[in-house]
Amino acid sequence: MTTLGFIGSGRIGSTVAKLALANGYDVVMSNSRGPETLTDLVAELGPGARAATGAEAAAAADIAVVSIPFKAYPAVPVEPLAGKVVIDTNNYYPQRDGQIPELDDESITSAELLQAHLPTSKVVKAFNQIYFGELADDGLPAGSPDRRALAIAGDDAAAKRTVAGLIDQFGFDVVDAGPLAEGWRYQPDTPAYGPALHAAEEASALAAAERRGSR
Repeated sequence: MTTLGFIGSGRIGSTVAKLALANGYDVVMSNSRGPETLTDLVAELGPGARAATGAEAAAAADIAVVSIPFKAYPAVPVEPLAGKVVIDTNNYYPQRDGQIPELDDESITSAELLQAHLPTSKVVKAFNQIYFGELADDGLPAGSPDRRALAIAGDDAAAKRTVAGLIDQFGFDVVDAGPLAEGWRYQPDTPAYGPALHAAEEASALAAAERRGSR
């Protein structure tokens, strides 16, 4: 049984967990406050879910999901995630996270910062562009004419295939935005951030994105 380990159990994290359970995965949930604060969530998620510390969730994970306020990324466990696929659902919001100079000057993306923190992991950016309620409700079977698409970015081709397969199971088409350096193309304030787009529309939105400094 493949296990998804969650570093962060907020709206996106818990929604991905529900979808994972519905598709036959086990999940291990964690947050910054301790497993005892996740009793209600685990009860809601049902069989196949349990609570743990962040380090325990990372160790148990076959695939890890990091879904925390971005400013907390330095606290993500490193060693337990070595060699593993890590899904980065995060966005940088300066009003919440404080100013991060290298993100403000666009010399690096938030996903690249997480990858630098996890040098032996395989980070794939996904699920950051969709509202959690729509992630829960908008999935459709493969081949459906109205199937929504989500973007991914990553530096490891095999890791991207793994995450793309997961997204497909959850009911969404996948558009590959390229390496982590291109993850900005579906961050906040870009055409691909938020709207429900089909695959061709998603690809066009990614191509139309502009860096803030070039606007």
